Amino acid sequence: MEVEEVNISTEVSLPRKPKKKRQHSDSMEVDQSSGIAGAPKTGVSGRKRTKSSLDQRKILVPVRRLGALKENWLKIVNPLTENLNLQVRFNLKSHQVEMRLGPQTTDVANLQRGADFVKAFIYGFDVDDALALLRLDDLFVETFDVMDVKMLKGDHKSRAIGRLAGKGGRTKFTIENTTKTRIVLADSRVHILGSYQNIQLARRAICNLIIGSPPNKVYGNLRSVAGRVSERI
Repeated sequence: MEVEEVNISTEVSLPRKPKKKRQHSDSMEVDQSSGIAGAPKTGVSGRKRTKSSLDQRKILVPVRRLGALKENWLKIVNPLTENLNLQVRFNLKSHQVEMRLGPQTTDVANLQRGADFVKAFIYGFDVDDALALLRLDDLFVETFDVMDVKMLKGDHKSRAIGRLAGKGGRTKFTIENTTKTRIVLADSRVHILGSYQNIQLARRAICNLIIGSPPNKVYGNLRSVAGRVSERI
């Protein structure tokens, strides 16, 4: 007789556990300090600034200013080390002026004042003019481009820069003497050193020259405005 083989499976099916549904919260967290609503942050937070990065400054020196920096190095370093008590050095590999707080530095703001002084010299100001940033508190340096005032190209741009300088620098010197500021023209960049109110007067006159106003008209408006400001003071 033939015997039929019967396969008996020993596997037992266990009941599956129901999957837990993820709970999505539509509510958004509100920052208690600022009161601004937003989604909660996830992941790794950004890298915190170390203390060493807050206690030092690095100013890049372009190649065209390396010669002037070498000639006036003592005039730059002495005020920073003696008056502000900062530690200063020039990195030959990266072409950067590096400064940091020293153990004898009394005011932390001296680091920023020293950086502004070095930047003013790199922009093209004389050392004596840049030193005013260390002696006076209400002096600033403002920088803007000729293209920010009016889009000019080719010869039109060159003529606008020529109007700012004038014949033999006469226009630039007149604006400086009238507004009691110092102006540096570096290609299409304009740097102005002075107080906030005087910088606004000089910038308004420079913008008028860039737009195309005659120099005589700009001189007249500038002198009248400067006269009214001096009377108020």
